[in-house]
Amino acid sequence: MVVTQLLVNGIITGAIYALMAASFSLIFNIVKFMDLSPGAVFVVSAFAAYFFNVTLKLNFGLSFVLALIIAGITAILINSLVYRPLRNRKASTFIILLASFGVFLFITGIILLLFGAEVKTFGLPITKGYEFLGAIITKVQIVLIITSLILFLLLYLFMNHSKLGKAMRATSDNKQIASTLGINVEKTITKTFIIAAILTGVAGILVALEQNLEHSMGFVVILKGLTASVIGGIGNVPAALIGGFLIGIVENLGIWYLPSGYKDAIAFIVLIIFLLFRPSGIFGVKTREEVSG
Repeated sequence: MVVTQLLVNGIITGAIYALMAASFSLIFNIVKFMDLSPGAVFVVSAFAAYFFNVTLKLNFGLSFVLALIIAGITAILINSLVYRPLRNRKASTFIILLASFGVFLFITGIILLLFGAEVKTFGLPITKGYEFLGAIITKVQIVLIITSLILFLLLYLFMNHSKLGKAMRATSDNKQIASTLGINVEKTITKTFIIAAILTGVAGILVALEQNLEHSMGFVVILKGLTASVIGGIGNVPAALIGGFLIGIVENLGIWYLPSGYKDAIAFIVLIIFLLFRPSGIFGVKTREEVSG
């Protein structure tokens, strides 16, 4: 059935949006600005996996791990070389947002320089999908959905039960109080960027397996991830899961009535509706923004 297939497609894309939204929310939760660099990390991880697996002929498991390490290093460099100096100078959140957009353009430009503009692919053999309630779903898509759900479960347990997770929540609530309690705020922020990069990196690699690789592939994902995080409730990491799947399902079901070219527009119409009538998101999470300078 067409509806079932569209629903399955929505869940698949929603899993990607959810991972990106979680990444945005993690960073926003602790540094209080909308960081666009996860879009760059998304592209870096995808091309890194391609380089290790296709160019260097390493097995995919090792390529996957190495690509995530590259994603983590990229996040560390972005925070250390760009965001930390700006925070030390008390730059406004708007300035840091502009800087993050510059970071995205710079890194994707490097990817373009290294790999060229031509479309890349992992060249996986075409396999027959599985039939589920009248819809067709591939093995990669199943892995994508399951991986997304597992990562969210692990993230929830990590944030609520680990020492670092509690330090991250304390830093999010009040950096000065967290510092007086003996928490190294800067190290906590760096580790938050690494965790966000892992979420984004996994999404980038799995999307690369399913679709083509292009240096510009991170731009739409940024917009959808931000939309999902706002709809779920910006700063609320568990709500990112709901926001991601909601956007994925709504935009895919929407093209049942509208031409496929309107798919992206549907997501932003939903965003506008939420901004007008429920700006705090589905779960009513109110956020505060620290603006200085």
